[in-house]
Amino acid sequence: MQVLIIGSGYVGLVAAAGFADSGHHVIGVDVDAAKIEKLRKGISPIYEPGLDELLAKYQASGSLSFTQDMSAGIVNADAAFICVGTPQSEDGSADLQYVLAVAAEIGKAMALRAKDAKPLIVVDKSTVPVGTAARVHATIAAQTDRAFEVVSNPEFLREGCAIDDFLFPDRVVVGCRTAFAESVMKGLYEKKLAAAKARNPETGKWFPMDPPSAELTKYAANAMLALRISFINEIANLCETVGADIDFVKAGIGSDHRIGKYFLNPGPGFGGSCFPKDLQALLKAGRENGHPLMTLATTVEANRHQKQVLALKVRKFFGCKPGTPAPLAGKRFALWGLAFKAHTDDIREAMALELIDSLVSQGAEIMVHDFEAMPAVKAKIGDRVKYAADPLSACEGADALIIATEWPQYQQTDLDVVASKLKAKVMFDGRNLFRPEAMKQKGWTYHSIGRLPAQT
Repeated sequence: MQVLIIGSGYVGLVAAAGFADSGHHVIGVDVDAAKIEKLRKGISPIYEPGLDELLAKYQASGSLSFTQDMSAGIVNADAAFICVGTPQSEDGSADLQYVLAVAAEIGKAMALRAKDAKPLIVVDKSTVPVGTAARVHATIAAQTDRAFEVVSNPEFLREGCAIDDFLFPDRVVVGCRTAFAESVMKGLYEKKLAAAKARNPETGKWFPMDPPSAELTKYAANAMLALRISFINEIANLCETVGADIDFVKAGIGSDHRIGKYFLNPGPGFGGSCFPKDLQALLKAGRENGHPLMTLATTVEANRHQKQVLALKVRKFFGCKPGTPAPLAGKRFALWGLAFKAHTDDIREAMALELIDSLVSQGAEIMVHDFEAMPAVKAKIGDRVKYAADPLSACEGADALIIATEWPQYQQTDLDVVASKLKAKVMFDGRNLFRPEAMKQKGWTYHSIGRLPAQT
């Protein structure tokens, strides 16, 4: 099939590479000339494992190309995917200006299609609130008399393993009104669904439904996952107070098949591009429709508190007293991890940024390291912190080590060498990468989430 992918951000690039891998002919469109030029040279604007290789492979084969001109692909396209950003508005809702602007451009470009051409399937791939498919349909219809249909096809990609998620999907949700639209969508995904089922018969599921249900499914899924994260974080905090161990607790509850073991790892709060803004959009939708989502509101508040947990542990350990100006003056900290999670360079809503702001505002000096996110942080906050070339360099002369992102390389670092760089064997592990007992045996003062500190 001929596929048009409008928007070359995170979702758009993964979709473009994924559909090209299925044998479809894909044209990626973006208004940013510099980004298009880089993509043509094989330079991806984002870090996602495996993406660069797919982009290079299918551009070389001719099945994937990039352009600024939407009309180049609209004439013969079977489907056009809208993959532009939906940033959070001041009132918490999703800002649809880019989605509707693309819809208007599609409507204008439809004049290039033959009057007897099969309906173009316009796909909302961006995360959008309920009712967006109808708004996109109205926007396009105002510009054209050519046949088209609008489908909702929310993405369920996890940053850091998005390529695998697209190539072997757990499920594909499609909100469509006609059998023709569903047949086109199934033709786009059938190879991926088959590949997923071949690897795991419990995956590769196809869920056709109406567009509003598909739109709400995306928000509901993210809300449920966020709720689980905030819940286990609160239980972890309680564990520290009552002397319990969160590792035992999560193993016990995760073995219940009704609950499952996933998204039960405590940490310093969730961030990224999806959960925070999607939860706010869903909360606003609830309020506007007379159904306030009280459980979800509590989840958001719990996460806001959780993002301060590591800073609170640091201040408590170093004896900071409320009201004291610059209580951490003269202290230097090594901070491992800046991205909101491992295997990405995404720092949107990253806990590390809040941690930096909290500690620096109290006089601390911070030397940071991350395997992918340092350029993004430097562009955002400049010289508020110092940047280390490697994890060990960050520890040189520091009073303590703080871990904010679960890069596996950190867990594999020789802790004896780390200790030789630090002033003292003090670690605040926001990702529970190490076992308290092992750290105690090595002489570390070790603070983690949901487990009692190991004392020397």
